Amino acid sequence: MDQCRTVDELGRLDTVVNNAGVMLLGPAAEAPLEEWERMVAINVQGLLYVSHAAIAPLLKAAEDGPRRVADLVNISSVAGRRATNGSGVYNLTKHGVGAFSEALRQEFADRRVRVSLVEPGAVATELTDHLRDGVRETIRGRFRDIERLSAGDIADSIEYIVTRPWHVAINEIMIRPTEQSW
Repeated sequence: MDQCRTVDELGRLDTVVNNAGVMLLGPAAEAPLEEWERMVAINVQGLLYVSHAAIAPLLKAAEDGPRRVADLVNISSVAGRRATNGSGVYNLTKHGVGAFSEALRQEFADRRVRVSLVEPGAVATELTDHLRDGVRETIRGRFRDIERLSAGDIADSIEYIVTRPWHVAINEIMIRPTEQSW
């Protein structure tokens, strides 16, 4: 994110949602190293770069913006809380997103930049389309009998977070389909 261009075009940056991510699952013994590198690059480094570029404009918006607060919302996964067989590197990246979010929350709380973490469970997205053959079928089978969340369900949770009064911070939301037991 080019912070100068964003601020120049929009006048101010007071809300950022970090939502980029890939989920390349499968047994570690068979995993191509490129998949692990891709998950770290997108799920961790991408989030770090966007956050780094956004910090100064968010601090400024919190200081002199009409809302008297700014928001950084990081999208993680229930995989950031619960490790599973065949998901080691994905779990690593999502645990990292949670830890980074909490550290930033603490650092910027007294400066009115709210840092929130959204941890979705099964959502109907294209994430499983990127899995290797064999792994894709196994993962899709886990979700066969449940109604997954929609992107709109996750957007609703983000809207809730960023529309709270300045003195209310929603630190974390874990959101799963009702029928998801894991």
